[in-house]
Amino acid sequence: MATVVDLPRYIAAFASSPLARWRHLSPWELTGQSSALVRALLSGLSAAEYVISEEIAVHRTAAIESGAVLKGPLILGANAFVAAGAYLRGGNWVAENCTFGPGAELKSSFVFAGTKLAHFNFVGDSLVGEGVNLEAGSIICNYRNERAAKEVMVRLGSDLHRTGSEKFGAVVGDASRIGANAVVAPGALLEMGAIVRRAKLCDQEAFPSNDPF
Repeated sequence: MATVVDLPRYIAAFASSPLARWRHLSPWELTGQSSALVRALLSGLSAAEYVISEEIAVHRTAAIESGAVLKGPLILGANAFVAAGAYLRGGNWVAENCTFGPGAELKSSFVFAGTKLAHFNFVGDSLVGEGVNLEAGSIICNYRNERAAKEVMVRLGSDLHRTGSEKFGAVVGDASRIGANAVVAPGALLEMGAIVRRAKLCDQEAFPSNDPF
């Protein structure tokens, strides 16, 4: 039986977003199929609203600085800003009013409105809610490099659940704050308004409680 994660509990806009058609998928299935899902969404976009070329759709109000690297499939929403040195790859869907600062990297992820990766961030294989802020140097890891068994586990309540995936980052709830140089380990499910303090490790597999953050 698939592990059930109620995504609107973490990201309120999920239920009304273009991703809602895939509500039956788990978060790691969504990110694992991100390229295919973004390609499906590309086909429904309006050329009046987006500049579309080679599987990259950039809203006509978005601003992309010279030196940013965008790789398709990619949808970049209205009023998004991508700074020089930012790198978006691996199949990404980005809603309106999002910011990617210098050195920010986004891979195989879905990012909701008003979220900011300040600079020198990495977010991999994740769903990031509305109004989330990642301070400089904070990262969301997507791979258990430290052990031989690479499968990512997620904690629901007191129980760890298998994902069947070796690549999955996190679900980051709306209005969460990730402090400078903080690390979110693979498999995290952060509630709305979660705070991971500067230079802290959030590893829900090892530490079930949110208190150490």
